[in-house]
Parts: sequence; structure tokens; C-alpha cells
Amino acid sequence: MAADALWCIVPAAGRGTRFGGERPKQYADLLGRPLLLHTLERLAAHPRVAGLMVVLAADDRRWPGLTAIAGKPVLTAIGGSERAASVLAGLRALPDSVAADAAVLVHDAARPLLRADDLGRLIDLGIGDAVGAILAAPVRDTLKRADDDGSAAATVPRAGLWRALTPQLARRGDLERALQEAVLQGIAVTDEAMALERIGLHPRLVEGSDDNLKITTPADLAYAACWLARQHDPQA
Repeated sequence: MAADALWCIVPAAGRGTRFGGERPKQYADLLGRPLLLHTLERLAAHPRVAGLMVVLAADDRRWPGLTAIAGKPVLTAIGGSERAASVLAGLRALPDSVAADAAVLVHDAARPLLRADDLGRLIDLGIGDAVGAILAAPVRDTLKRADDDGSAAATVPRAGLWRALTPQLARRGDLERALQEAVLQGIAVTDEAMALERIGLHPRLVEGSDDNLKITTPADLAYAACWLARQHDPQA
């Protein structure tokens, strides 16, 4: 394991209502195994990851009770109803050896296609930044603003616009403070960078691959299955 390896928090307490079905999205079948397991294995395989903190719903009965993956420890915590509360719970449950100024990662449970080189570059650049860094992708499509009738009201300039991806990297103490303030104020932050921005901290944008897809629909799951199958097929 690399000397500068980091812990990664994986919030997996959500219901994935937009995905549909009886099972929470993170347990959807992907090539014969739960989506969440693919994500955890991809993270654990990277030498810069020291361990995984998986944040689960209190009534989660599908978690297989893993304690290690690829020789890396897997710990669990109980999350809340919103992302901020779940990540905050994961931060507070990290081992005491993870200092307040230590860098930590947060990665979506439903992003199983993270590339190892993207993760390595994020860690390199994020550790060197006073605040941290997030993987992101520049917006390349033309953007439209709709009016109340659903018609195209205007074209929005895309210069300077990025899509936020994960993992996102921050110092444990900074992120805990930022998320705690958001929770106390009832602000539903959609990613960790948003929480940091609210307290005046601005993480660096690190360009990541567009195929670092967050599984939201069954069509996304089918795409992920094809992507992973190609990775394992030397003839593809």
C-alpha cells in the first residue's frame, strides 16, 4: 500500500427512487454482482486507497458484511436521509489515525466505471492543493434554458461550466465542518464541493473521463455492463 494512501467514504444509504425497482439502486445487478461491489472493488484495487468506509441505511439488509476487499479494510457506518448527513457520519466513523488535516476521498456508490489514472491524478493534484480537488468534466454540449412552457428560451454560454464527478478530495476537518454547517442549516448539498464552497473553500477542478458515469436509469446500467465487459475482454 502506498505511504500516502487515503481512506475513501462511499455513501450508499440512498434509495435510488429515480432508478425504480424494489432493490435500492446500489444493489442492482451488474454482470451478476451488485453495482456497489463493482464500485468498491475498483476503489480498493488502487494502491492510493488505504481503506473504505461504506455508509449504509439503518435498515439495509442486503449488505454482505464485507470486512476487507483486495486486502484493504472495509468499515461501515449508518447514514442519514440526505447525502450530507451520510458523508458526515462516514467522516466521524473513520479511524482515529485519520487526522483532521489528512486528505480523504468521497465517491458515489453508483459510479463503478472510475478509471485508475483519473483517481491517481486527482490524488496527486488534490494533495498538493490547500483545499482539495474534485474530478469534473467540461460541459461540451450546447445548453438551453427553458421557459415555463418548455420551449427553448435562451442558449446558455458553456464557457467555464463543468459537470461535477466523483471522487472528491478534501481534508477531513474541513469537510466535516462544511457538512455539519450544511446539515444544521438544512441545506441539501448535492456534492462535497458545494459544502466546501459554502464556507469559502474552493477545491481544484481536475478533468476526468466522461465515461465516469453515475448510474441513474436502467439504460445507464446497461451501458455500464457493456463498458465493464469490454474491459475484461481482450478481443473487444
